[in-house]
This record gives sequence, C-alpha cells and structure tokens, in this order.
Amino acid sequence: MLSGDRIIGAVRDSEVRTILTVPDRSTEEGLLGPISRDPGFRHVRVCKEDEALGISAALSYSKQRALILIQYTGLLDSLNAVRAVAVEYKMPICMMVGLHGKEPDVAPTASRNYGIRIIEPILDAMGIAHHLVDTDRDVERIGPAIETAYATSNPVALLIGRRPVAP
Repeated sequence: MLSGDRIIGAVRDSEVRTILTVPDRSTEEGLLGPISRDPGFRHVRVCKEDEALGISAALSYSKQRALILIQYTGLLDSLNAVRAVAVEYKMPICMMVGLHGKEPDVAPTASRNYGIRIIEPILDAMGIAHHLVDTDRDVERIGPAIETAYATSNPVALLIGRRPVAP
C-alpha cells in the first residue's frame, strides 16, 4: 500500500509550498485531488511538463520550494527541458513521477512496460538522483531527497511506483 496522505505529509514537511501539475490519472485520487484542495499548498496547473520546469526553476531563485507532479510519459516528453534547465543549469528541480502501469513489487527496470523500463536508465545517464516510492516504507525517502536537491542545487526524481490511496 502507498498512502497519499503520507506522501503529502512528507512533501509538506520538506517545506515545499508550490505543487506544479499536469493532469495525471494515476495520482488523481490519492495525490493530485487532495493537493488541489489543500490550503497549505499553492497548486499550479500547467499545460506541459517543460512549462513546470521553468516555473520551478524561477521559484528556486526566490528561495521557494516547488514539486512537479507528472506521469513518466510527461517526463519522457520533456527530457530536453530537463536536460537544459535541471541538469545543465544545476537547478533543484524536484519531480514526483507517476509510473502508471508499473506492476506491483516489480522493479521499474523489470517492468513489461517499455516506457517504465527505460526511466531509471535515462535518469542515470543524465546524472539525476532518483528514488522509488512503492510502499509506505519508502515515503521516508521523500524529505531527504528534496532537502538534498535544494542543498546541492541538483534535480531529483521521486518515482511513484503504484497508485497512492486516497486519505
């Protein structure tokens, strides 16, 4: 099980106040919906993932923390922006990436889904730290990953391996 409440709590505890999202059916019930109704977050809906990267980078210049909530297909679609903004400019871009369709208890690299299977190797090739959040035990990785991203000015990807359950 993966609790949306626990994920949201970890994000809040990491001092993120802005959540940038593209519509995402895999996290709608457990994350996106609750975040959009939470007065403790500024929820910004964007049209494309690369737009979220630019906004997140701009917020970091103002010492504001942001999290981008997208699906893996959107990450794949925005790789050039990730390369330029997050990697080459060394920006603390924090991406929470839904692996919609990943089989439970199967490593992403062993998934039958090609798109999911290539996410971690691509992130590795780009030098982007990544952490699989597949169960409630993994939620403890979120805070330190976000903190490290902002302390070192480097991107991070938090890979959501199963559909978070609603509060």
